[in-house]
Amino acid sequence: MTIYIGNVPYSMKETDIEQLFAEHGMVMSVKIITDKFTHRSKGYGFVEMEDETEGEKAIGILNGSDVLGRNLKVSRANPRKNG
Repeated sequence: MTIYIGNVPYSMKETDIEQLFAEHGMVMSVKIITDKFTHRSKGYGFVEMEDETEGEKAIGILNGSDVLGRNLKVSRANPRKNG
């Protein structure tokens, strides 16, 4: 399942997010969205977890949690729209 993670501290790296979610299940991939010109984090990204039950558990635990002074926004990702 794909999970949206928002309000991510700009200092966090993909490996940091992977470690955070790995406590709740198998993480398949992590992608922090970056500005195409500055290559700096835009403060959000996506985590893909292997098991949907583990993903839902991670969402429930991590949504609103304080990480480096910011409250994460964690939810099921909306499907991508073509066009």
